[in-house]
Amino acid sequence: MNRVPADAENAHSSSVESCPSLRDVHSINPAQLMARIESYEGREKKGISDVRRTFCLFVTFDLLFITLLWIIELNVKGGIETTLEKEVLQYDYSSSYLDIFLLAVFRFKVLILAYAMCRLRHWWAIAFTTAVTSAFLLAKVIISQLFSQGAFGYVLPIISFILAWIETWFLDFKVLPQEAEEENRFLIAQDASERAALLHPGVLSDGQFYSPPESVAGS
Repeated sequence: MNRVPADAENAHSSSVESCPSLRDVHSINPAQLMARIESYEGREKKGISDVRRTFCLFVTFDLLFITLLWIIELNVKGGIETTLEKEVLQYDYSSSYLDIFLLAVFRFKVLILAYAMCRLRHWWAIAFTTAVTSAFLLAKVIISQLFSQGAFGYVLPIISFILAWIETWFLDFKVLPQEAEEENRFLIAQDASERAALLHPGVLSDGQFYSPPESVAGS
């Protein structure tokens, strides 16, 4: 005789326990999820994220800054035309700054091609450019006679070395992790929207609510 009340009590307790989960499910707002998905899709349509665009701007700044320093160095040595002819036509590895400028052009072309045009999501391109830059600058500082040519013998190699490693740090610790995090958020929001669509198939219209006809008296 006590089995029926016990079963009824267990069923009641299980239904009570299931109420929070139902409330959590119905607390999902499909409109907010769809708005978030549309925002992520809008970013994808732009083709490049904001943080990647900032990285590309910094790579462009690297080239322009090294070019500016090289032009200043040409003026300091006695005029652009005379010094340019000496450094380009009579190139000497031990005393010319032309190779440092060409190294900045090399970094710019490789990084813009890889991360702006091809939209690469790997660090191998920046690792390659930074390794080439570091090895070349170290060899040039050891073998050449740049330190005997004044302040620019220190400034150009050091600035070029620092900018290359700043680019590496920015891509590895800012661009790639942030883009991966945004992609994970997009996948989570998309999955949640699909679940919300199953739980909320649509808003009921007024025509779906009706009153039953009045029953015949005495039936």
